[in-house]
Amino acid sequence: MADAVTSQTLYDGPGSAVMAFTCHSDGTGEAAVTKVDVSALSPAPDEVVIERIVASTSANMGVEILWDADTDVTAWIISPNTSYEFCFCGDSSAGLTNTSGAGKTGDIKFTTGAGFGTLATTDAYSIVLYLRKKHTS
Repeated sequence: MADAVTSQTLYDGPGSAVMAFTCHSDGTGEAAVTKVDVSALSPAPDEVVIERIVASTSANMGVEILWDADTDVTAWIISPNTSYEFCFCGDSSAGLTNTSGAGKTGDIKFTTGAGFGTLATTDAYSIVLYLRKKHTS
């Protein structure tokens, strides 16, 4: 079996996107799974800035949000057993920016369970990312 996951684009406009993700674990978890593929957005940006995170996780379901690169870089960690909203609201230049180096793609990945404990079949997450599109050229 595999984790039951969904990825949904709620909004995809010229300067921003909103995406929602869920996972109901079968106990295996996810390892650096691409959740935001910037080339699939329209218009496709070079990368995105995470402006807001709304998240809910269960008992052992921590989520590490990663910037994709040759060596992935942690953007944010969502702790297990939590519900919260983190927002860089009110400052259009703020947000979590991609700090990865060589091989940087602009994509975002999720890893679950690592370092948070053993996942159970009852573990789950629900995450909504509010993204600002960034064009470097």
